[in-house]
Amino acid sequence: MAFVIDFHKNETQNKNVRFPLNLIKKIDNQIKDKDISFSKFVVQACEYALKNMK
Repeated sequence: MAFVIDFHKNETQNKNVRFPLNLIKKIDNQIKDKDISFSKFVVQACEYALKNMK
């Protein structure tokens, strides 16, 4: 299953997470020129990972 960006908003709670700088750059490159925030992308990536864990 391919990762597809979802633009819907959900109820949220703040959590602090430290990301390696190289990962931040890779994510920023993927979301550049798209109408999605860094946080929304990370949430969707985590949901995708959890659904596809064995």
